[in-house]
Parts: sequence; C-alpha cells; structure tokens
Amino acid sequence: MTTRNLNPYLFFDQLGQNHKPKYTFKGKTKAQFSAWQKTVLPRVLATLGEDPPQVDPKPELIAQWNEDGLIKQRWVLDVQPGLAATLLLYRPENLTTGEKRPAIMVCHGHGHLGKDGPMGNSYAPDGRCNSTFINRAYGLQLAKAGFVTYAIDWLGFGERNAKAKPHYSEQVFGRDPCNIYYLNTTILNTTVLAMNLHDARVATDFVCKQKFVDTTNLGVMGGSLGGTMTTWVALTDKRMKASDIICYQGPFYEIAYRTYNVCGSQLTPGLFSLVDVADLQGLLAPRPMLMEIGIHDSCFVADHTIPEYRRLEQIYAAAGAKDRIELDLFLGEHGWGGNKSKPFFRKYLHAKWH
Repeated sequence: MTTRNLNPYLFFDQLGQNHKPKYTFKGKTKAQFSAWQKTVLPRVLATLGEDPPQVDPKPELIAQWNEDGLIKQRWVLDVQPGLAATLLLYRPENLTTGEKRPAIMVCHGHGHLGKDGPMGNSYAPDGRCNSTFINRAYGLQLAKAGFVTYAIDWLGFGERNAKAKPHYSEQVFGRDPCNIYYLNTTILNTTVLAMNLHDARVATDFVCKQKFVDTTNLGVMGGSLGGTMTTWVALTDKRMKASDIICYQGPFYEIAYRTYNVCGSQLTPGLFSLVDVADLQGLLAPRPMLMEIGIHDSCFVADHTIPEYRRLEQIYAAAGAKDRIELDLFLGEHGWGGNKSKPFFRKYLHAKWH
C-alpha cells in the first residue's frame, strides 16, 4: 500500500517550512531597497483590510493624580462607532510652563491587565503588578525618565476584556478572544490589527493635542503582542520617529507553524505570502529601531530570532541606515531588557533635558 499523509498538522508544518514569501528582500543597494519598499509596503498594508470609520472621540478626563514624580491621567475616548477605550497618559510633574516633551506610545502584550501592566499599575492586594512576564512597567519607567508616555487596551485586554464584563457569553468561554475577534473582523473584510491600529491613531491624535507634547518627536515601544503592535503602529503612522520592538521576531514558520506564538490579533490574511518578519520590520527603514531579544526567551526562541534579526540588519544596511538599528541581546526570559531603551529614545527623540 502507498503511504499517504492524513495529518493536517504535518501538512501545514511542511507547507510553512517550504514556503518562500514573494517579496523577500534580496537587494544590497539603497536603490534596490527603495524600489522594494515602494512596491511591498502598499501590498502589506492592504492585508489589513478596511479601516474603521472615524468618530468624535469626545474625550473625558476620569481621574488625575500625582505619583512617582508624575502627573497621571485616565481618559476615556470614543474610538469607533459603539466602542470606547481608556487612555493612560503620564507626564513629569516638574515641567515648566510651555515646556514640551517627546511622547512614547506604550503597547502592551498579552496579559489580563492590558495597558496597566507596562504602565505600572497594580491591582493585587500585596501591591504587585503583572510584572512576571512581558509587562515590566516600561511605560512607567520611560515616564520617570522624563518622557510623556501613553497607552490604551487592545481589543480583548484590560478594560476591553469581555470576559471581565457581566453576562459574558458562555459560547466563547475559554477561547482566545484574539482568535474570536479575528473571526468577527475578517468576515467583515477587516482585521483585529486594523481596528487596534485605528484606535492607536485616535489615541495618538488626542495626545498630540496636549500642550505638553512635542508632536515632532514621537516614538513607540512594546513587547510580545506589543512588539507586533509597535511594528505595525510605526508602519501605519509616520509620526513615529523611532521604535523599540521587544521580544517579537520571526521567522513566521517558527512562530506561526511550530510554536504558535502568534494569534488573531497579530496576523493579516496573506501576510506570509508577501513577507517574513524581518521584511515586515525592514519596511520601517531608515527610521531608527531598537530590537530587544531575550537569550532565554521561551516564546520567541533566540536560536530563531537572532538569524532573522541579522537579516533585518542587512535590510537596514541596504537602506543606508545600518547605524540606525540597535540590538539589546539581554540575559532574560520573555520580557523587557531595559538596557538601551532610555538612551535610544533620548537620542532619536531629541531629549533636550538631558
């Protein structure tokens, strides 16, 4: 008898292993990079699907308090028809009249606290925050270093986690909300990423209206899912001058077919047919990028991420920007290295107070 494969997992594993994206960057010159970027970026952005309609955000200040040498605010904004988001906005309390500071959008990863993790808020009785994995309070630490920082919850997390609401549907209990929302959005010709990116722009638009924000110097940072969001926020919002991508590196074969360290909030239809992760992030060149990789990361394993990062370096070199990409290869698990973020943003967002 002939031997045939009846195992779909094995089928997709082999399919992913053998797949070659159509627009893998192979050039070496700046002209080749420019031509590639001009061709590929619109095709990649098109995989996001339709953008949600604009609404009046109707910002409402819910609370303001002084803590950690900062003025902290909690706002609520309408972001889409029938949907709102809570925004945390931190600034140093010692700003002089008329002083403006660079602002950094803080993108949270997976975790029940959502934005509150990287922004350093704790709800545990003993005062602990969700700091044991990816949420290492980088938003709080960058604010204490003098930057304005801000964050919202992505769909399915923090205050936008349906599981924490009354009368949560038992039909989806126990399922990953990222994947549920991916089903909900793709049948409407859009994606979770498109919706989250839309909400991110609404938040950034609002922050840029604050008198203490230097709108010419904006950055974005985040880990894991937040690293995915950092990549895409920068791709879709050219106001972001510099990006700190924490523990999000490929290749797609390893993270989407082997370890399953991606979800419906991190992918778009047809993306891997076009590019791999290094190509996706390479489209940001020549804008400055800091890549953080944990040696002992059990999610995005260093054996796979470092070779993909080296390919990203080659793309930046071809773009004439090899001096604008940095690596923080830190001894640690899936989390924020924290060794280079502050000097990186001080340099590229022109932190004049230092």
